[in-house]
Amino acid sequence: MNCLKEKTPWYLQDSSNKLTSTIMKNVYNILILTLFFSSSILFAQEKVIKKANKDYEEFAYVDARNNYLKANSDGFQSLELLKKLGDSYYFNADYINAVKWYAQVFESTDDLDPEYIHRYALSLKSLEQYVASDKVMEAFYEAKGEDYRANLFVNERNYLEEIELQSGRFELIKVDFNSKLSDFAPAFNIGNVTFASNRNNRGVTKMVHDWNEQPFLDLYSLNNENGITKLSNEINTIYHESTAVYTKDGLTMYFTRNNFTDKDYKNDKEGVNRLKLYSAKRTEESNEWTVKELPFNSDEYSTAHPALSVDEKTLYFASDMPGTKGLSDLYQVPILETGFGTITSLGDGINTEGRETFPFVSKDNKLYFASDGHVGLGGLDVFVSEISTDSFGDVFNLGKPVNGPFDDFTFIINSRTGSGYFASNRDGGKGDDDIYSFKSIQPLITKCQQAIEGVVLNKVTDAPLAYAEVTLLNDKNEVIDEMTSRADGSFKFTLDCSTSYSVRAQKETYSPAEKVFNTPNKTGLVERTLFLKKEEYTPPLPLGTDIAPLLGINIIYFDLDKDFIRQDAEVELRKIIDFMNVYSNVNIDVRSHTDSRNTSEYNIDLSNRRAISTIDYLVNVGGINRARLTGQGYGETQLRNRCKDGVPCSESEHQLNRRSEFIIVK
Repeated sequence: MNCLKEKTPWYLQDSSNKLTSTIMKNVYNILILTLFFSSSILFAQEKVIKKANKDYEEFAYVDARNNYLKANSDGFQSLELLKKLGDSYYFNADYINAVKWYAQVFESTDDLDPEYIHRYALSLKSLEQYVASDKVMEAFYEAKGEDYRANLFVNERNYLEEIELQSGRFELIKVDFNSKLSDFAPAFNIGNVTFASNRNNRGVTKMVHDWNEQPFLDLYSLNNENGITKLSNEINTIYHESTAVYTKDGLTMYFTRNNFTDKDYKNDKEGVNRLKLYSAKRTEESNEWTVKELPFNSDEYSTAHPALSVDEKTLYFASDMPGTKGLSDLYQVPILETGFGTITSLGDGINTEGRETFPFVSKDNKLYFASDGHVGLGGLDVFVSEISTDSFGDVFNLGKPVNGPFDDFTFIINSRTGSGYFASNRDGGKGDDDIYSFKSIQPLITKCQQAIEGVVLNKVTDAPLAYAEVTLLNDKNEVIDEMTSRADGSFKFTLDCSTSYSVRAQKETYSPAEKVFNTPNKTGLVERTLFLKKEEYTPPLPLGTDIAPLLGINIIYFDLDKDFIRQDAEVELRKIIDFMNVYSNVNIDVRSHTDSRNTSEYNIDLSNRRAISTIDYLVNVGGINRARLTGQGYGETQLRNRCKDGVPCSESEHQLNRRSEFIIVK
């Protein structure tokens, strides 16, 4: 007893054993109650998490999210909960909240599934936080460098510049038929437009889908006579119908529906109802459709979002079938008289480890599709690729205003008129997804292409020079394009990749300027500034004047023992051409000089050949009348420095003597 008493804490020690016993009993009861309530709370949390996980696995993201948020507010936290909370917002395109939870995931572990890194980067990009997105993409590249998306990021770090180059080629037009819910997937049908919508029809409440707790989708038709009408019950069911494509005659339609055939609703092995492709046919006399499921569908994976080739002999679609590279890939299958041929993937140039979906083929044989795997502005962007006989061209982002920070998809275009539609969940719309109309105002870039943007400035004051003549020339000095500089002195030309060009600017009372450059083998932008110097002399000029210093001409150099015109010399000779075109009463004597190496007789012959080569260039390329030109070679008789025979000199010193002069003789 004494031993026990000695071990009793001081706050329980008392002369009264009864009081001590009572206090110990109360503490014991409190501990029991605490454990009971803790166990009850833990049990309740586990129950909420279990329900949330079940909803998540069934793609009921809204219900799952609410339960995860409740568990989190009660103090429960885990990496899986944070990831699934982020997903519940990401898959409903709420990127603001997706970033909030993905950021916690990203910061909580160094061993994160790369897909979550990529989703975090895309969500940041959708909020136009491009610098932060790039930093996360660097982590994605470190985690999964072999991923096609990671390599696109590393090899296209100037993607914003490339997208900017493509931007501004469409004018957006708002339409008046969007609802407060979701409207998307426009399709052409002989002057009418079919689209998908989950608007309530005549006040009748449809079944609600668990994914976003909104009604299921139906297909509607928009025409000028009847307005918006819902397609027949042969097409629409109580479940999803969307993304249609019609043959030219309007008698056959392919469309997407939940796995619901002959009123039989089927799930896969995990209890998920997949999407399937269906065909619907009618006769010219009847508006009744006969619907059939396509034979290559499966209960175990989705096939969706059909598109037809120009000749209507190939069906394109999206699927997550076995062998798919990403979350969904694009596929094609031949349409035969007896059915369908062998399905093939569109390949690595089109498909990535992300989502490729919603294909459309225009009449000029371009493939448009939505993707979050190719480099874009955030969420799904629309991309284009030229279709050739047996392959697809490079993939190009459509740029702004079609693409933006949110999801942009289901793009269709009439390539003859340049008008079309697409859908987006961007801010400023009427509902969740809205359809937008557009008009093409400039052709798209669909192959490697550069642009040059520049400005013409006064060399002394840096003031912009408006109305200067700006000319783009190829490497043969042939004029490719020309324009007048704008009020701010700016100019712009479209160029090919991996090509040599020069750009020249000239303006009355100013000396001309020109720059030579090569474009890289990558879509992008070249910037050049041309400075024009105010002419400080007026003809007639004194006889014997060398016009090279007056025009700011660099010395016309020749390679050792050569008489051909170098590329850098061509730029200078064009200034002579421009001068002689402006001052048609001036005659020029071309005087060519060599260095002291080789014999004096040889150097006289070489310099004569150089003078002739220079005159030939001015005549043949510049169009100068030969009667206005004379020339002579002086060999080594008029050296500019000490480098005579026997005097050791550097190559640069010798080169100063290999020159041409342009002396006014009339």
